[in-house]
Amino acid sequence: MIIFNYLLICLIFGTTFLAIKVGVDASAPPFFSAGLRFFIAGMLLFGWLLWRKKATLALLFRKEMLLTGIGLTFGTFSTLYWAEQYVSSGIAAVLSATGPIMILMLQTFVLRLKTTMLSVFGCILGFAGIIILLLPQLAVSANIIWVIGSVAILVGELFYCMGALYSKKVIQQFPEASPIALNAAQMICGGLLLLILSFFTEPVDVHSLFSPKAAGSLLYLIVIGSMVGHSLFYWLVAKTNPVFPATWLYISPLIALAVGVVFYGESITWVTAVGVVTVIAGTICANLDSLKPLMQRRKTA
Repeated sequence: MIIFNYLLICLIFGTTFLAIKVGVDASAPPFFSAGLRFFIAGMLLFGWLLWRKKATLALLFRKEMLLTGIGLTFGTFSTLYWAEQYVSSGIAAVLSATGPIMILMLQTFVLRLKTTMLSVFGCILGFAGIIILLLPQLAVSANIIWVIGSVAILVGELFYCMGALYSKKVIQQFPEASPIALNAAQMICGGLLLLILSFFTEPVDVHSLFSPKAAGSLLYLIVIGSMVGHSLFYWLVAKTNPVFPATWLYISPLIALAVGVVFYGESITWVTAVGVVTVIAGTICANLDSLKPLMQRRKTA
């Protein structure tokens, strides 16, 4: 079940980028559809946990849930949804895979934690991969908006990394709370902030959400992407460790690229392919020290 569920979350998270792309291409307002996705998914999960008496309403009113929601949901997905109006789903997935590199850089330069030369090399390699992805588009003035979208995804990933580091403290602060309840609470807070952002920044035509593509995208992201995917992720963390489930970041971008090409007609140039391989290789090198104990443990098992 561990292997099956791991492969399942790789597939789920690899396809959510295309689902977002389908929704925004169908004229679904990006901030509004993102807000609906996380607010509804969070409410359904939290309501289920309340019914099972594994969560309390007081959790929703803690400032820790708001701060986590700003990092993991609001900052991450406001930029991602907006950017996917201009960036292909495959490239969005690859740029999102830089999260572990950013976490390592934050831990090294902000938290002053020690790191290895291999991790530093991985960061440099990953950064070089991003440059390879962005430089060809910078040479074409018509694609400046593409570059802005790509940078927005990286900014969103920085939000995610800060939220991920902060959420570790939150989990320790609330040891009696279910990790799924904490995740549901932060999705509610982050989703509500996205809806507020939508109210002030974009016209919302509710009818656009009822088109087959927009409605199908939203339903898939709520049920499969947020509720099933994130619940399986936390299940894997509980059954294994925090490192193993997070390795989906090395596999899902490849799935996202393949799905985008096969089912949505997205194109990949040889320069893009080189950039993709470089980014993923850099991400693996940057986190190899964290992966080694896991691989040794599997050998001795």
